[in-house]
Amino acid sequence: MRSTVDVEASQVLAELAGALDALSELDPQTLTQGDRLAVLREVEAFVRRIPAATHGLVNELVADHVPGAFGGINPPDVLADALRITRSDARRRIRDAAELGPRVTLSGDRIEPVLAATAMAQRAGTAGCDHIAVIRQFWDRLPCAVDAVTRAAAERRLAELAGTLRPDELRKAADRLLAYLDPDGCFTGDADRARRRGFRMGRQGVDLMTPGEFDLDPELRSYLDAIFAKYAAPGMCNPDDERPCLGNDSDVDAAPRDGRTVAQRQHDALKAVCRSVLSSGELGRHRGLPVTAVVTATLRELEAGSGNAVTGGGSLLPITDLIRMASHAHHYLVIFDDDGRALHLGRAKRIATEDQRIVLTAKDRGCTYPGCDQPAYHCQVHHMDEWAYGGSTDIDSLTLGCEGHHKLLGAEGPHWRAVRGPDGRTWWIPPAHVDPARSPRINWFHHSDGYLRE
Repeated sequence: MRSTVDVEASQVLAELAGALDALSELDPQTLTQGDRLAVLREVEAFVRRIPAATHGLVNELVADHVPGAFGGINPPDVLADALRITRSDARRRIRDAAELGPRVTLSGDRIEPVLAATAMAQRAGTAGCDHIAVIRQFWDRLPCAVDAVTRAAAERRLAELAGTLRPDELRKAADRLLAYLDPDGCFTGDADRARRRGFRMGRQGVDLMTPGEFDLDPELRSYLDAIFAKYAAPGMCNPDDERPCLGNDSDVDAAPRDGRTVAQRQHDALKAVCRSVLSSGELGRHRGLPVTAVVTATLRELEAGSGNAVTGGGSLLPITDLIRMASHAHHYLVIFDDDGRALHLGRAKRIATEDQRIVLTAKDRGCTYPGCDQPAYHCQVHHMDEWAYGGSTDIDSLTLGCEGHHKLLGAEGPHWRAVRGPDGRTWWIPPAHVDPARSPRINWFHHSDGYLRE
């Protein structure tokens, strides 16, 4: 046990570890089939109770958070790095703790959790993470017009059912209960629609396709209806045509030979509109560059016409798509040496040029802070030799940092420092209170081959 853990907490954790060791040593062959199921049920109950036991710890961690104190700019960052979990999982645990954990008022009085009945079921081991997700989704979908007493009664009923139903069965019950409370959607108002609106893109799959889901408000739906009426009509924006019909183009033979589904036509229409808007130049600038797609590829991949390029958003793009896109794009050519160092680009002003930002996008691909997943589109340019102290704006003195991690950098005091390592990579040097040895760290998130080389 590490010396940094409180003595009392250390003893509790040691006892828990001992119990788990004893469970691992249990010989399942000596048990009957009924006993095995009974043990598994009890273990499942304990597994469900463990998160409830940690909610207080998470809430206090959030309440006492100081940016940079443990290397992270916010509680999800700290939790994700310390526990080696994803940031989305860290955010979920923080929300769980806020809604299911103990709460204290400013005067010091303890009050019930937001989802009081669900919290009690979790502490009892009758509701697991999947049950809680169903109840939370039900809670989020309840219209604002439903009064507090009815809300609490509905949540209490679902928490009771969690003790006897599987999560998929509980979802059926929750859907039926929601339909009972708001049968015709008549209680749903502007505030409910505003709360539920969203557009979420998932992770790219191995096939480079991106799944997603959305909840569109009526206004956005009206815009898409108008766009699809024209650009998703049969024969329009068909990538299979040698010259796809766009805008005022017309081809009487295009519609009959169009074999796409409605969903495919709408996809292609949205792509055509996005390409047109980006090409128009009317979206202004973002972090010093015109709003456009910035894509990086190697000369070898371009010559071979195969492989994948990397966008400024961190997604992968087939070289064949890049070559096609390049037919109507402005081009920049950046050459790197074998160590990934860009050819020299210097400037006598503080602000990095467009060329330098494009080079950094190609070289760093995203925030260079260790473990950060923010892509280049979300990053600022940092002067590793501070401009205020005579530093230059040469490309070798610049690196990318997201807005949050950029704030951790400084020349003096308890700040992180970013320096150019001999390998051409950006090294982040932590302050002494994070790492007394101040060992340099490299972010391999955007260059995953580096994980295998370390």
